[in-house]
Amino acid sequence: MLILVSRRILTVLVVTALAGCAGSSPPSVQPSGSSATLSEADRAAGWRSLFDGKSLNAWRGYKSQQVPTGWNIVDGTIIKSGEAEDLVSREPYANFELSLDWKLAEGGNSGIFYRATEEYEHIYWSGPEYQLLDDAHAPDGRNRLTAAASAYGLYAPPAGVVRGPNEWNTTRILVSGTHVEHWLNGQKVVEYEFGSPDWKARVKASKFGEWPNYGLAKAGYIGIQGDHHGMLALRNLRIRVLP
Repeated sequence: MLILVSRRILTVLVVTALAGCAGSSPPSVQPSGSSATLSEADRAAGWRSLFDGKSLNAWRGYKSQQVPTGWNIVDGTIIKSGEAEDLVSREPYANFELSLDWKLAEGGNSGIFYRATEEYEHIYWSGPEYQLLDDAHAPDGRNRLTAAASAYGLYAPPAGVVRGPNEWNTTRILVSGTHVEHWLNGQKVVEYEFGSPDWKARVKASKFGEWPNYGLAKAGYIGIQGDHHGMLALRNLRIRVLP
């Protein structure tokens, strides 16, 4: 009888501990598998691969139907070793959850754009950017507003979440209606609302205030910034379309 009671107590403790951990988890189940595969559970949850490990068929250039020179596939990973034109998803997305792994060389700098249009000369004039950065060695790391996982120039993440150069990081971006979340290595680091008074004030005070349609598109392309020196590697690129 004492053993049965102990087992019941242990079960309660384990369930309680798991429930406590759930509060700090990302908003949905992490996709599993390699960059080239999705499990049945992933597919059932609505995840789609944006990179099959062999081709860049889901991507093109900004205002181009061709994949820009400089983006290569090495051992099932997307690699950019120097400057290149930006990559852009072939499909636009409105509400979605994006998940990917990335790493940069020392001092590296890149970014992920979302809900971007092609109305302007550059993608960052319309699409907000999730910053990819080696905080410790890149100049932008000196300012939290331009550090890794920031909504570039607008919302700052806490320090100490990003890993060092040549180490893999996991990024998740959630966009649903006006609500946006930036996640880095399992931690939510930025949260904001498109069109809120706070967001409008921040945009107006930033360089993005120069472009009247910045961040206003209800749907748009996902972009990967290429116009910085240094190595960028990407894998496990998946997206889940939301209602």
